[in-house]
Amino acid sequence: MENQTEAQAEAQATAPTPSLTLEAVPVGTPLDWPIADATGTLLFAAGTILATTDERQFLFANFHPHRGDLLEKAPQPEPQADQPTTASLTLKDMHLTIGALVGVRSQLGSGAPMHPCRIIGFAPNHALFVTPPLQDGRILPLRLGENIEIVAIASHAVFRFVCTVESVCRAPFDYVVLSKPGVIRRLRERKSIRVHAHLAVRFGIGETGDSYDGLGLAKSISALGMSLAASWTLGAVGERLRIAFSLKSAEMHTEIETTAVIRNVQKGGAPGEPSTHGLELDQLDAAQQMAMKVFVFDRQDDVQYWSNGLK
Repeated sequence: MENQTEAQAEAQATAPTPSLTLEAVPVGTPLDWPIADATGTLLFAAGTILATTDERQFLFANFHPHRGDLLEKAPQPEPQADQPTTASLTLKDMHLTIGALVGVRSQLGSGAPMHPCRIIGFAPNHALFVTPPLQDGRILPLRLGENIEIVAIASHAVFRFVCTVESVCRAPFDYVVLSKPGVIRRLRERKSIRVHAHLAVRFGIGETGDSYDGLGLAKSISALGMSLAASWTLGAVGERLRIAFSLKSAEMHTEIETTAVIRNVQKGGAPGEPSTHGLELDQLDAAQQMAMKVFVFDRQDDVQYWSNGLK
């Protein structure tokens, strides 16, 4: 029994741990396992090659690398309850317009992702007409009498409320009729801002390609752009990159893969010092646009007001 206990202890001591050291990550050879941040965000896929020691140093300077195949899924933070407004808000107070982007999900699935749709009309009794919400490119099935939760991105703020599905129409086109909004809560005031961030961003050089060339750090982000630091200069102004990153907010969790235009470059002042790139994300679909906006609005306590650059 004593020998068995010693053997178990020895096996545990030699078992690989998720946390990585600088020496454990090879340079110039394919990775045998994926590398993830402590939160579980993928940083490098298995088979990726870190080209230089500067790239490896950048990885450890900005993230907490772990073996992705050993890292257990990190628990998600509990969503913070919204603070109710002191006065009752009405549909008129939200200043919603035709074409406004809204996110929809079942009230029963509070942890479910938001599905995008747009407002196409208002009734005299304050009922809403919206396009059918989409899920993976298909119309999300809604039941008559079902209560749905809505996040609306208006011109000056973000609001949340609940409606009841009153009708699902197929002619003369697909649309949904929703009841007058219930209690309306203002989530965030909207401003022309960017917010501080610490997002792992995988990038690929050029507009096309099947894989990514390296890892960068988004230090700030706006609804349509970001400031991306990398261990080397990724291109000149006007050139394009492929980027992939994950956005998590109280409203949704969205994986974004898109292209970006380099609008400005600030090269590192010394060898090994990161270069910073101002990126414009100009090919976001409706769901990605919503995710970017909600991410920014959720972090307005940590803002950088725009004085120049992308807006």
